[in-house]
Amino acid sequence: MNIYCPKCSWKPTSNSRWMCSPIGCGFVWNTFDTHGQCPNCFKQWRETQCLSCKQFSPHEDWYHEEEPVEKEQREETLIAG
Repeated sequence: MNIYCPKCSWKPTSNSRWMCSPIGCGFVWNTFDTHGQCPNCFKQWRETQCLSCKQFSPHEDWYHEEEPVEKEQREETLIAG
């Protein structure tokens, strides 16, 4: 599973942090560690703001399936490995 902003393709790192709303509990954590749920107050965030482009997107839209490996690439990997 690849995680990146659906608008600008920025990829968060394990050190990336979001805040549970300054008017909420204010807890700071990596939202992708908990699939968008604050571990302090348990609020489920439906949208996530990109730390790079500052745009909001549905949290689920950040998760992208890995591209399928083409048959030739798999065969080359098996031969080389």
